[in-house]
Order: sequence, then structure tokens, then C-alpha cells
Amino acid sequence: MFASLAQFERRLIQERTKAGLTAARALGRMGGRPPVPADDPRVQTAKKMHADRNMSVAEICATLRISRPTLDRYVALK
Repeated sequence: MFASLAQFERRLIQERTKAGLTAARALGRMGGRPPVPADDPRVQTAKKMHADRNMSVAEICATLRISRPTLDRYVALK
């Protein structure tokens, strides 16, 4: 009995959340973090270090204090 009530309440919360996000988008608001531009100095440094091939990916990540997926995202930016 309690499980079915909990599931019902969870679905109500999901519906309200989706409705709130839809209403926010209709007003022009987008959630999340702003994207990093390709001309950001951190991105440029990461691209140069990666292109030189003097350092391993792990060393680049340790030097810049970023994760490997972040480095991959930075290198993929055009």
C-alpha cells in the first residue's frame, strides 16, 4: 500500500517538474551551465599542448587540472 502511494507521489513530482521546465523554456530560460567558448584561454592552452604531442594526455590533464573528458571536449571545440 505504501509503495503504491510512494510511486504515485513520485509520478506527481515528475509531472510538476516537467511542467515547470516547459514553462521556463517558454519564457526563454534555459538551465545548465553556459558553454565554454572556443576562444577561451584554457581551451587554447589545452589544444596547443595536445597538438605538440610532447606530453601525454594524463600529463596535460594533471597540468591543467582538468579531467580527460574535459580535455576531449576542449580539443573537439572548433
